[in-house]
Parts: sequence; C-alpha cells; structure tokens
Amino acid sequence: MDKNWIELSIATTSSAVEAISGILYNTGVQGISVEDPEDIEFKKKHPGDWDYFDNSLLKQKDYAIIRAYYKENENFQESLNYIKESINNLQEFGIDKGKGTVTVKRVKEQDWENNWKQYYKPTKVGSKIVVVPIWENYKIADDEIPVYLDPGMAFGTGTHETTRMCIKMLENYVGSNSVVFDIGTGSGILSIASAKLNAKQVIGVDLDPVAVKSARENVTYNNISNIKILHGNLMDVVSGKADIIVANIIADIIIPLCDTVKKFLRSGGVFISSGILKEREQEVIDKLEKSDFTVEKIDEDGEWSCITAKYNKV
Repeated sequence: MDKNWIELSIATTSSAVEAISGILYNTGVQGISVEDPEDIEFKKKHPGDWDYFDNSLLKQKDYAIIRAYYKENENFQESLNYIKESINNLQEFGIDKGKGTVTVKRVKEQDWENNWKQYYKPTKVGSKIVVVPIWENYKIADDEIPVYLDPGMAFGTGTHETTRMCIKMLENYVGSNSVVFDIGTGSGILSIASAKLNAKQVIGVDLDPVAVKSARENVTYNNISNIKILHGNLMDVVSGKADIIVANIIADIIIPLCDTVKKFLRSGGVFISSGILKEREQEVIDKLEKSDFTVEKIDEDGEWSCITAKYNKV
C-alpha cells in the first residue's frame, strides 16, 4: 500500500457538511474526518450522552473543516476539479458553503489514519442507540443498543443533526413486525439501527458503490441477519411494501420522491424524511400533503428539519 496520501481540507459551514461529504463520496476518497463546531457545542451541552469527550478537540473556529484523503494517481486532478466546481454550485440548492476553500497537502498514511480516528468516539444519538467506532472498547449499558461502524468508510457517522433526528424517529416507530426501507443508506447507520431495533426486515439502498461496500461491511460488524444492502437509485431496486421508509437526503430529492415512496408504503405506513434545511421545510410539507400524507411530527435541530408523515390511502 502507498504510504503517502493527499489531504484535502475544506472550510465550510456546519449546514454544508453533509452535502460536501456526499460530493466527496462521488470521488475516490479513502477517508473523511469532520471538525464541526456545532457538533462540539452539542457534546459540551449533553455530556451524559458521551462515554468520552476529548476537550483538546475544542478549537476557536466558527466554521467546519472537512478533511478528505486520497491516493495520488492520474484521476486525482479530475476529482479535485469536480469537488471545487460542486462546492461552488451548492448555493443553487440553497446550501451556504461559507468559505468554501479547498487546500491540498501531502501526508503520511499513519498521520491521516490517526487524525480522523481521534474525532470519532462512542456517541449516543437517540434514547437507546449508541454509535460505536469499531476500534473503541465501549461498555454497553443495559438500556443501550450499540451500532458498530467504521465511520471513515462512508458518509453517515451519527453525529450530524439529520442522522440523530432520523434515529430518534426510528426508535419511536420501528417494531418487531416492521419492514423498513432506507433510501440513500450511506454508511448503513439507519439500516443497522432499524435492524437492531428488531425490525422484521430492512433494505438499505445507495447509488454510490463505495457506500454500498461500506454499508455491507458495517453490517458484518453488528451480527445481524435481517438486513440487505442493495446498489441502485432511490426506489428502483426495492420491491414489496414497507411499514417505514426513511430518507436522509436533501429537499430537492425528497420532494419528487414523495409520489414514488407512497407506492411502496402500506396504508398507515410512515415516511421519515430528513436532510431538509429549515427554509425548505414548508415546501416538503406541502408536497407530502398533496401526495396523501399527513404530517405527524416535525423535528428541528440546528438548521435542519426532519419530517415524519403517515400515508393515508390504501
């Protein structure tokens, strides 16, 4: 294995972290770390939810830093150009990129592995679910459900507001007879959480082959058999009916997805949608109501909204 890597550092806003992470995973990225002041402030305010919190990570920044790691090859410059262009275009989707600066430097393998791992510690993201990096020795409490992840492999570590809100809703709705479809599964965190909450069957779908590989590997760390991870675009590769469909994506995908999702939901089934900026919340609500859904709950955390809606028709 090559011992020298390229590190991209992207200065941005907390609200743009998920979108930029998605951009990076469309390239040959090998690992990502995020230093987000909003996450750090959340951890400071909720000390009981963390088994470990490293105060040395506190830095006086008012912006987030995303670090992405690449092997140096003939495709890197093309990936770099794509990343810069995509970040510059975020405003078209209503996402504030903030500084949006991209810097490049070379690092040794050991340096970047240790750098990104220090940011991921066991994190309680719901009333029961605890996300545990696979290298951490964490003692699970009797009332906790562990989700073991290698969070450097694909998008979705549980620390972002949108993921936390989805997991809280899954804790409320998943039962022993539930069939759950997770659209845009990323690291598989929501699929694995659903399976660990004793869902009858879980299907996770992602268009990105890197995410699919990562999610499948994360499934193996959790000793569960009631779950499948499929490669495909949105609802194209699922069949049958679900009791719960969860999509932690963005409003521009969720809005057109509403009409498709209802074809795969049983009457009375629930659609949990997140990745929605607050200013887009009403647009999503309006579309859901036009598509025969009744909004049951709206959660907000930071700049983000999570909308849970029930499908009313047979």
